Amino acid sequence: MHGTVPTPAKVAPVQPVFYEFTTPAHWRGVDFISDLHLSSEMPRTRDALMTHLEHTPADAVVLLGDLFEVWIGDDSADLGFEAECSEMLAECASRRQILVMVGNRDFLLGTEWLAMVGAQGLPDPTLLVAWDQRVLLTHGDALCLSDEPYQAFRREVRSPRWQQQFLSRPLYERRALAREMRNASQERQRFDGDLVHTDVDIAESVRWMHLHGAMEMVHGHTHRPGSDSLAPGYRRHVLSDWDLDQGDRAEVLRLTRDGFSRHAPASA
Repeated sequence: MHGTVPTPAKVAPVQPVFYEFTTPAHWRGVDFISDLHLSSEMPRTRDALMTHLEHTPADAVVLLGDLFEVWIGDDSADLGFEAECSEMLAECASRRQILVMVGNRDFLLGTEWLAMVGAQGLPDPTLLVAWDQRVLLTHGDALCLSDEPYQAFRREVRSPRWQQQFLSRPLYERRALAREMRNASQERQRFDGDLVHTDVDIAESVRWMHLHGAMEMVHGHTHRPGSDSLAPGYRRHVLSDWDLDQGDRAEVLRLTRDGFSRHAPASA
């Protein structure tokens, strides 16, 4: 949910606070997925996700942001499409570990929803330690520093005061406001270019990695899947978005003891 805000003066980079998650020794694989943007208009994409969660050989699935196109509060999880998705995720979470990081569309996913579906929340960023590998996990939007209007909007909507005021409104008002913000975002992209493809800031990304000894990073948000070198010794892996309703995009990034590999979603 982007908004239209004045372009601010540049600010110094914020020192990230990293949460560390260490995988159990017996795990054989971890899947990374992001940017599904689920909505009632995405039933095939939702079904493909649920099939993958049920049949993947990985021990855990990490959802790195924008699971939903919009999330207006955990009290919406009892209604319609959100309720269907939450019930299916709860069923999958009863069989394997699901870890969730919020993105720029679903940043209001809260502890109540996580508890309801049985998933574990991950702060952004998180340092994953697995098989002697240290990997930085982030949705990616916080590193897109060249999009200054969005960064100002992000600081506003991530503040406790804004969230408290927004969540205090009735559901119908929140839905209307979310539509307005979405429309403003789309209009801005028409004039400023396709801002979803704004890349992460390379220098800041490497700084984050260097601070915590991570030689690899996984992120979503930009919808430009691939792996490349950010600097000598520092490599990043970008996740694909998913769209099996209007398109044919869906990909899973898997980490095992042997390293990273890319796969099609598991089928029944």
